[in-house]
Amino acid sequence: MNPRETFIAALERRPITGRVPHFELVFFLTMEAFGKVHPSHRNYAQWVQMSEGERELHREDIASIFIDTARRYEHSAIFLHHPVNEVQEYQRLIDKIREKSGDEYFLMKHGDATYSIPSGGSMMEWAAWLYEKPDEVKATAQRRVDEALEQAEALRGKGLDGFALCADYCFNTGPFLRPEVFAEVVTPYLKQLIAGYHEMGFYVIKHTDGNIMPIIDQLLDCEPDALHSLDPQGGIDIKEVKELYGDRVCLCGNVNCGLIDTGSEQEYLDSARYALTHGMPGGGYIFCTSNCIYTGMKLDRYVKILDLWRAIGNYGPHVADGEPLTGRSGTDT
Repeated sequence: MNPRETFIAALERRPITGRVPHFELVFFLTMEAFGKVHPSHRNYAQWVQMSEGERELHREDIASIFIDTARRYEHSAIFLHHPVNEVQEYQRLIDKIREKSGDEYFLMKHGDATYSIPSGGSMMEWAAWLYEKPDEVKATAQRRVDEALEQAEALRGKGLDGFALCADYCFNTGPFLRPEVFAEVVTPYLKQLIAGYHEMGFYVIKHTDGNIMPIIDQLLDCEPDALHSLDPQGGIDIKEVKELYGDRVCLCGNVNCGLIDTGSEQEYLDSARYALTHGMPGGGYIFCTSNCIYTGMKLDRYVKILDLWRAIGNYGPHVADGEPLTGRSGTDT
């Protein structure tokens, strides 16, 4: 199986052989790694003013950065970030990457439409809106889901494999919304969104940082293919989650990004070892950090956890039994 196929097998909790798949939501250290500014760090305010030839050069460069990152650090998936947030530009980027790498990588993009934790500057106003105008809050939530699904329809069957839903719901201490409120203003719309993506043939990874345990059953009732990030800084123990829910959902992450940044070598390697030890058994695990490889992180530390992954993150042939791998739409991959 190629990297994309292995990634899909993990999402479907199918047995695989070889190395457990790996990816990161973002690898921001492209300047250090390749001498190129990450696309998310670029300012494209004059995008429309550029000639089409200049825009095409940028598209080529952005696609190459994503592919170079995946190849050097052995990512099975690429999470697309385009600084020009338009469906047609994402389609052009998907086409460029497929043109350059074929079906080597699983391609996903942002796709969340549900309410995340408000910013500090708007938190009080948002909470008042929720309390004073609950019907308006719900109507807005529905409209956001409808718009997201309409945009996804434009990308259906055109090289995109899935969506990562990155609305954060939780602090380290627990959810921003009480579980009973979350059940009213988030869960029904998350369920609709995921079901809509699935109907179009897309896979769905639900990301949220923080302590998700008070709402994890609600999240799983929405039937995402995977949960990311299983944040150890929020007290999430992958061993516990695997035992309780590993038969229902693929698990991604649990490697403590804070320790990679500020911990000792022993601490961050122990975190990676723990995630592999308890995430891998039975399949349905994707190795990654509990957030991303963010700006300011020490690149050599990321490289060291990859060395550990290469050493111990391997399945034997005894777990290879299973049906031929198929995509969500039922077509061979």
